[in-house]
Amino acid sequence: MLGKWLDPALLLLTTLTLLVGGIAQVVGKSDWASICWAAGSLVMALVLLVEIAGRLARREAGVDLIALLSIAAALFFQQTLVAAVIALMLASGRILEFFTKQRAERELRALVDRAPRFAWLQESGDLRQIPVEQIQPQQTLLVRLGEVVPVDGRLLSSTAVLDESALSGESLPVTRQAGEQLPSGVTNVGAPILLTATRTAAQSTYAGVVRLAEAARRSRAPFVRLADRYALLFIPLTLLIAGIAWHLSGDSLRALAVLVVATPCPLILAVPIAIMSGISRAARRGILIKDGVTLEALAGVKQVFLDKTGTLTSGHARLQSIETNGAVDPQRLLGLAASLAQASTHPISQAIVTAAHQRGLPLSLPQDVEESPGAGLGGLIDGQHVRFGTLSFVQKDMPVPGWATTMLRHMDYLACSGSFIEVDGALAGLLIFSDNLRRETPLTLRRLRNRGIERIVMLTGDRLETAEMIALSAGIDELRAGLTPEDKVRAVQEGCLRASTLMVGDGINDAPALAAANVGVAMGASGATASAQAAGVVLLVDRLDRLVEALDIARRTRHIARQGVLVGMGMSLLAMVVAAFGYLPPLIGAIAQEGIDVVIIINALRALMPSRGVRQQLAGEHIDRLQDEHDQLSTVLSDLHQMANDFALRPLEQAQADLGELVKKLQVSLVCHEREDEKNLYPLLTQSMQGEDPLSALSHAHREIFRLIHLLARMSADFSADPATACADEIQHQLIRLDTLVQLHFDQEEELFRYLDRR
Repeated sequence: MLGKWLDPALLLLTTLTLLVGGIAQVVGKSDWASICWAAGSLVMALVLLVEIAGRLARREAGVDLIALLSIAAALFFQQTLVAAVIALMLASGRILEFFTKQRAERELRALVDRAPRFAWLQESGDLRQIPVEQIQPQQTLLVRLGEVVPVDGRLLSSTAVLDESALSGESLPVTRQAGEQLPSGVTNVGAPILLTATRTAAQSTYAGVVRLAEAARRSRAPFVRLADRYALLFIPLTLLIAGIAWHLSGDSLRALAVLVVATPCPLILAVPIAIMSGISRAARRGILIKDGVTLEALAGVKQVFLDKTGTLTSGHARLQSIETNGAVDPQRLLGLAASLAQASTHPISQAIVTAAHQRGLPLSLPQDVEESPGAGLGGLIDGQHVRFGTLSFVQKDMPVPGWATTMLRHMDYLACSGSFIEVDGALAGLLIFSDNLRRETPLTLRRLRNRGIERIVMLTGDRLETAEMIALSAGIDELRAGLTPEDKVRAVQEGCLRASTLMVGDGINDAPALAAANVGVAMGASGATASAQAAGVVLLVDRLDRLVEALDIARRTRHIARQGVLVGMGMSLLAMVVAAFGYLPPLIGAIAQEGIDVVIIINALRALMPSRGVRQQLAGEHIDRLQDEHDQLSTVLSDLHQMANDFALRPLEQAQADLGELVKKLQVSLVCHEREDEKNLYPLLTQSMQGEDPLSALSHAHREIFRLIHLLARMSADFSADPATACADEIQHQLIRLDTLVQLHFDQEEELFRYLDRR
């Protein structure tokens, strides 16, 4: 409590003693005036002495030692008014720092203060209030209008209107449907809702966020310690300049003036204010940075490692299509599977039930349910025996039919997973699921490259074929698939030896890799997970594009902090030289130092504000080079167009040879050309156009071209090895898609070049 009121009390005391002393001086009571001024400055000197002694006991240097010396020197030379002005300057600087930190920590404190303390428990028709610490999973809770959801849970009410801005930064209310998971920390802004607790308060999302917020709020920025180390050089330099000025001039007041203007408030104030302002700016955007050390490390990142599932992709399986074997109603098939899936908590089962609810299908009560972990589910639905899961689980020891083989190949090409369905002993169909790429992923990776990130690597435990499709769609530089958590740690450690590395993940298995990186970033608001505890940065909103904002804020904050150090110390040194030559009396020097403090603090507060970019113009030779490359690719595009028209009509051996040759040409010429555009030309084009990412549509076409060529390469290999495994009609279909896409893409690029060519 004393620490909270110390700075305001010092400001009040130094102001009153200066004013009372001034009044005494005006009425002719010079002795009383000196006593008042000396009293206020002595109290400030005593506070500084205690603080400096504490730092020295911790073996820390303190730049505020110069401030103590300047007050002591002013009192020694009986310049009590100067001592009082210095004391007021220091007190006002301390109170300004106090209020500035209060503003900078507002978002972090808000997270902590909003933590719910009690919850309404509904049991046997009764409603009673209990502490959140007593909530247990499976209990039913009531959340009234305006209350914060106390623990993670599943929504029981039909709908809920929630304010999720505390976690996501999104200002508009969000509507959630029955059965959805609700994170703790969001506010109910609609009718009262019921939910089933799925976690205790200590395990819930908001509890984890609060712990991270507390750590960030209590952290001390590394630049503060760096500023303290400046005292090792600055204090001797100040004393040397003051001593020389006194020795050469014989005027002790010159030495005093040097000490006064050397009071190092720029170091004491500017750096921590900039760091805390940057952390506050990030928190406002749903980015929780644990401490200043992490912020500085984030600013220096040169390469990024990303997990696949839940980071580059949504992390949730979604029903993509329903394939039927024969004359079976797809909706009826989904209804049977969803009815059975109600008995399982497996994510795939939940995805099936969700898909059925979205289509409004009526579900039946499953009976005699048997679940084989990791394989599938079986039971009785409306008198029919239903099984779904892996092909080996559904078919048991029966031979694999041709339809199932075709579907397995189809899923392999599309990098999807699926559940086969058997009804009354007959293979009836297949539910295909996909974990889609996040919509913001490609844009985020391009923006990272535009910020100077040299290398982007995807780490995943998935098999190579599945990971390749995601990597091609996202625009990853390097892929490492089939990794264990230990493999991920080794990959990150190797990366750290090359350059400062950032690792992004969301699952518990990502926690070791996050801890191994220079900066670990946890995705989403699941702050209680191991990944969030191991990370230095948590993206409270489940969006990858906030990673770019975090990088921008960190770099700008570091720049402003360093700028404050250099400019502030430079101005102080200049004032010291002027004072040493006798052109800056002690009293005027104290006022000048106060002005320097204000300038530096205002500059540090810029870290709270968003930055503005500057755009450049594109040189004409880049456009000429790209148009020439388009002309050189005309032969390959002509071959592609011809094969797209008649591939299925060609003799088998000729079709096999022609497809293999075309794929090689596409890989050597077209792929290399488009990758060169994406790496070198598009960043230049972006700088000369309006908007954050004006070429997003063209970049998306690049990724789709890469994916289709990769798919054709796999189909070509299968078609050459065994034509029965790859249908010529399906290959021609992919050739038509690629031909159409490439032609449209080239036309769009050339139209853009004509628009930008202003020579």
